[in-house]
Amino acid sequence: MSQPGLDNRHRDKDGEISKKHGNTRVSTLRKIYGPGFARGFSDDQTLTEVLQELDAYSLSQLIQHHEKGELEGKIKDAAAA
Repeated sequence: MSQPGLDNRHRDKDGEISKKHGNTRVSTLRKIYGPGFARGFSDDQTLTEVLQELDAYSLSQLIQHHEKGELEGKIKDAAAA
């Protein structure tokens, strides 16, 4: 179980600060970034799965593409490949 750390980060059981939350569900990301975020992925898929499928390296990169209106095109391209 994680506990709040500094700057809203969380500490794992061993005390290390967790920086990445690859197990975050798409449904949670949609609550934060809007219902159209990562359209084409199911609510149950994880951030790690989305990143792997889109060959992306971070949530920040996905957010940038989403804000520019480019994420849906990248998802369609990945599905066609």
